[in-house]
Amino acid sequence: MKKSLVFVWLTLLLLCIGSLFWYNEWVYNLPTAIPDNYRPVAFGTKIDNRLVTQTNNNILFLHFFNPDCPCSRFNMRYFKSLVSNFEGRVNFAIVVLNNKKYSAQQIQHKYDLQIPVYFDSTIAANCGVYSTPQAAIIDKNGELYYRGNYNRTRYCSDKKTNYAEIALQALLSNRTPIQFSPLALKAYGCSLPNCTQLQNDE
Repeated sequence: MKKSLVFVWLTLLLLCIGSLFWYNEWVYNLPTAIPDNYRPVAFGTKIDNRLVTQTNNNILFLHFFNPDCPCSRFNMRYFKSLVSNFEGRVNFAIVVLNNKKYSAQQIQHKYDLQIPVYFDSTIAANCGVYSTPQAAIIDKNGELYYRGNYNRTRYCSDKKTNYAEIALQALLSNRTPIQFSPLALKAYGCSLPNCTQLQNDE
């Protein structure tokens, strides 16, 4: 009798865990709702990035990050690999989008990244970003080359859909223009500024 109860209890527990995992996967695979006041920013738009220090006239890669967003946290290891692989040819910066108080030193120390960290939400608005994690790539002329997702999966496990990396490599190789997949450009993840995920009605 006891063995049967334990078996039933374990089965129910596994079902609950599986259901929770499935629900989280389903929720974070929905497009992020477009804010009512959203202003689209077209590729090729000159970006006002006076608040972001751009040295050596390099390409600028902006990582839009919310420490409370699960998708952002899952994505950080992959972002760090991009910094490691392209540092020296590309300037990287993190733009933290969160209502809580963090310092640049906290972010740099926690994720072991010695790159600039900014907290200005107008940078996101200027690039047309309304969710995290998102990447924006600004070319040497200060124009928006790419704004979109890192990968089709939130764990960045599908190398064929490393959209931001593909865009970065294309820009470094002067392969322009490049046609981006709709999956690369439709925002997924957590809406700003709080860690929420609402389905787009479109």
